[in-house]
Amino acid sequence: MHHLRSEYHENYGRMRRVESHSWTMKISNETKIGALTAIGITILILGYSFLRGDEVFGGANRFYTVYGNVDGLTVSKPILVNGFQIGRVSKMKLQKNGSTMVELSVDKQYNVPKNTIAKLGSAGLLAGKAIIFEYGNSNIVAEDKDTLTAVIESSLVDNLQPIQTKAQSLINKLDSSLASINKILNPNFQKNVDRSFVSIANSLETLEGTTKKIDALVSTQTTHINAILANTETVTSNLKASSVHLSNITGNFDKVSSDIAAANLKQTLDNANKAVADLQATISKMNSTGGTLGALLNDRQVYDNLKNVTAHLDSVFVDLKAHPGRYVSFSVFGGKKNK
Repeated sequence: MHHLRSEYHENYGRMRRVESHSWTMKISNETKIGALTAIGITILILGYSFLRGDEVFGGANRFYTVYGNVDGLTVSKPILVNGFQIGRVSKMKLQKNGSTMVELSVDKQYNVPKNTIAKLGSAGLLAGKAIIFEYGNSNIVAEDKDTLTAVIESSLVDNLQPIQTKAQSLINKLDSSLASINKILNPNFQKNVDRSFVSIANSLETLEGTTKKIDALVSTQTTHINAILANTETVTSNLKASSVHLSNITGNFDKVSSDIAAANLKQTLDNANKAVADLQATISKMNSTGGTLGALLNDRQVYDNLKNVTAHLDSVFVDLKAHPGRYVSFSVFGGKKNK
């Protein structure tokens, strides 16, 4: 009996251990499934937030900038510095004036200068749009929620616009040229071309006949042509000899010109003009009665008086010659003789 009781207790204990182990295994599997589900949901939320541009762990500075046109830019687009990504576009909000405010999330480990330019440009031919930071030279670091200067880089389409315009103009000109060629290449034009070729052929035949006649004429007149050429050569030689004489004559003219220039002809002419002017003034004074010489020449009374004076002087000289004692007396003793 004791043996049966101990066996019962042993079997009962074994069953309890089996049930306890099964219950433990059941709870462990459910826990694992729940934990994996929670982890998956967390990863999904974090991944969605990351794709939206949200900073998952909150270790980023947020900067703001405003663009007039954000064509091609979306949330989560990269922020690049010389091709290296330092952050992402976290938010975009349309303003009332039509511009777009863009929030830029940059990792805190990167210091951004205060005067950095946030350029909206292309990250590559197939990479789409990106925000490209052009660091400034400021020693002041931009802080969280600061506003950066916005610049929009010209796109490939904008750069190709002048080429497109030129290509369109070229295509239009080419179309006009082809239309003109189509109008030219008609049956009437082909007939005219055939007639033209026939006329050209006839002209060439006529030219060939004329050439033959010229050859015959030249062959018969060779002697005269040689004589003409000889005469031409003689004339050329004479001209060459004459050119030496012409050179000498030109040299003489140059020498004469130099001598005239050295003689100061202008001053000589000025002196001659002055002398002529003085002579004319003297003649004018002589013709007038204002001067002594003019009065002698032009006033009859002065002339008569001068003539009378001359006659009296002449009679005095005659009397002086005849009777010198009347005018001059000499005394040995210094006495003076009375008249």
